[in-house]
Amino acid sequence: MHDLKALRDNPDFYDRNWARRGLDPQTPTILKIDEERRALQTELQSLQTRRNEASKEIGAVKSKGGDAQALMDEVAAIKDKMVALEEQERVKAEQLNDILSALPNMIADDVPDGPDEEHNVEVRRFGTPKVGQNAAKDHVEIGEALGLMDFETAAKVAGARFVIEKGGIARLERALAQFMLDTHTQEHGYTEVNPPLLVSDDVMYGTTQLPKFRDDQFGTTDGRWLIPTSEVVLTNMVRESILEEGDFPIRMCAHTPCFRKEAGSAGKDTRGIIRQHQFYKVEMVSIVKPEDSEKEHQRMTECAENILKKLEIPFRTIVLCSGDMGFASRKTYDIEAWIPSQNKYREISSCSNCGDIQARRMKARFKRAGAKDTEFVHTLNGSGVAVGRALVAVMENYYDPTDGGIFVPEVLKPYMGGVTKIVKGR
Repeated sequence: MHDLKALRDNPDFYDRNWARRGLDPQTPTILKIDEERRALQTELQSLQTRRNEASKEIGAVKSKGGDAQALMDEVAAIKDKMVALEEQERVKAEQLNDILSALPNMIADDVPDGPDEEHNVEVRRFGTPKVGQNAAKDHVEIGEALGLMDFETAAKVAGARFVIEKGGIARLERALAQFMLDTHTQEHGYTEVNPPLLVSDDVMYGTTQLPKFRDDQFGTTDGRWLIPTSEVVLTNMVRESILEEGDFPIRMCAHTPCFRKEAGSAGKDTRGIIRQHQFYKVEMVSIVKPEDSEKEHQRMTECAENILKKLEIPFRTIVLCSGDMGFASRKTYDIEAWIPSQNKYREISSCSNCGDIQARRMKARFKRAGAKDTEFVHTLNGSGVAVGRALVAVMENYYDPTDGGIFVPEVLKPYMGGVTKIVKGR
């Protein structure tokens, strides 16, 4: 949701910013509907005033024994007209809300312009990629050869884009998640949360999954939604709240399954576990004051990078251009891990500063010490990181071509019960 008053005051700013995402001017339509709605509100106020006056006049006439029928007829007519105008005003308000809810966030000034991912800008790199090494072995081949990944049976029980993991690989994924949670809570200052996996319409709307991305979500028959990411719950934990200045920063993390239809990715990454309907992710969410959100964005990105550094997985960090950014984001850093079989970097984390767009939808505010008015908080979210994709990166970067096994990264050994290498059948 956007600040309608700010949009009225500076429509050119909004249209120029949305143009960076490739959108046509939006404010002429918005302002026309807003003007019509406000005209209806003004007329309603005038009618309300006249109805109150007429009601007093009726009392005065009757107290003197006079005939107040004409005034009573006038009041009745006013009531009927107000009912009709209130409905018209409701329709205009709904139209305005629908339009504003479907428009993406404002882009930060320092985001590079460009129509697509080819115009993203690399910020930094870590590690030395295994270029050309093990290129014939991707995670699917490795997992199936070890007898620890079963896509065929998963398809029988659930359909495409699912996998059954077993033995050492199942344990390796669990180890990755535990390692990420421990790092974020013990080193990075996040509070672990175990959230619900089912949420309401209002909660999905608050973090912009609805109405724009309805087709990507799994809904239930009783009107709830399976979460596409724990960001949905963690961010909404401050909905309809007025926080104190001393409450910040609020930092939370969670490890949950995530559910997505992937409706817009037909034909993309159909092989393996890069893009599935059900996957696991460790998510980070921060709630901060507006002036702190850019600094927090840098910090959050570094927290995600630290996971890959500890795993010794080569990666690069990029800032997304205007045409490749997410709907709710003001600015996004993607972290891409090196995948040897594809001979390229693939996204493993996305860290976004959403500014106040989610806070406005959620009515999440705070009051500064000594201040009378409230302000909207800023919200940030980031993968810390996608567990399944981290599993792919570990399997391929730690693959041993001599026997087809997978070495366990040093930082994961404490979580693997003494296992140092995953081998066939175990």
